[in-house]
Amino acid sequence: MESRLGGYGERWGRWLAFLLLVGCLALSALARADTLVPIPPLQGRVTDLTGTLSPATREALTRQLADLEQAKGAQVAVLLVPTVGPESIEQYSLRVAEAWKLGRRGVDDGVLLLVAKNDQRARIEVGYGLEGAITDAQAKGIIEDRMFPLFRQGNFNAGVEAGVSALVSLIQGEALPPPAQKAGAGKDYSWNDLFISAVMLALVGGGLLRALFGRLVAGLVCGGLMGLLAGLGGLGWLAALGLGILVFFLVLLGGFFPGGGWGGPGRGGSGWGGGGFSGGGGSFGGGGASGRW
Repeated sequence: MESRLGGYGERWGRWLAFLLLVGCLALSALARADTLVPIPPLQGRVTDLTGTLSPATREALTRQLADLEQAKGAQVAVLLVPTVGPESIEQYSLRVAEAWKLGRRGVDDGVLLLVAKNDQRARIEVGYGLEGAITDAQAKGIIEDRMFPLFRQGNFNAGVEAGVSALVSLIQGEALPPPAQKAGAGKDYSWNDLFISAVMLALVGGGLLRALFGRLVAGLVCGGLMGLLAGLGGLGWLAALGLGILVFFLVLLGGFFPGGGWGGPGRGGSGWGGGGFSGGGGSFGGGGASGRW
């Protein structure tokens, strides 16, 4: 009996030791995860968490990279961080690239240019679809020959600009699927402006036409005119139809208000604000190069 009890105790002791080991490993992994440098949200083509780049440089880089995406479809983003923390720059760079998903899905034409300023390290992370255009050796040359000499002089603005220009040049020479044309491409529409225009048309033109022809005719004329102009201007016919319907009801209902009109457009909301920047679903496999200056 004592021998049997001793056997049970030994087994339970082993299980308890195993569970304690698993718990310690889990706690260690959680503690390490808490110390990792967080990935910043992708809100623009240039993200500088160090305050190093001048506003003029950020604006010029953003414009250059936007032009590249419009012409070739490829997405390039620049990220400056103080440090990558306990990870290697390769690990952190791949984490960022996988989270941001730069490049088009299926084409995988994304590139991340990462600078860890306090670590004195930089990396170019290349998506699958551009590994032929930007080889590891070429990425290494851009970092070592174009960027680092300027970094060592303290000229980070020029160094980042040189790196981006070299990447853009290589991507422009690559045969990539043409970018998908969006409705209204090349025109920067503000929904706030369109809404205000619709209200003003309803106020001015709608009020006059209501007095001459009545609410229904005035609404049809103003709504149809607004929708036609918006559609021909490249807004997209579905959106233009919605805008026309909005103007129709603004003119139609305006006749039911005292004085036959609206009291003014008031304060327009900003929920339809201008565009932003997001990844297109591209994939990365660790291609690229790193270095230390």
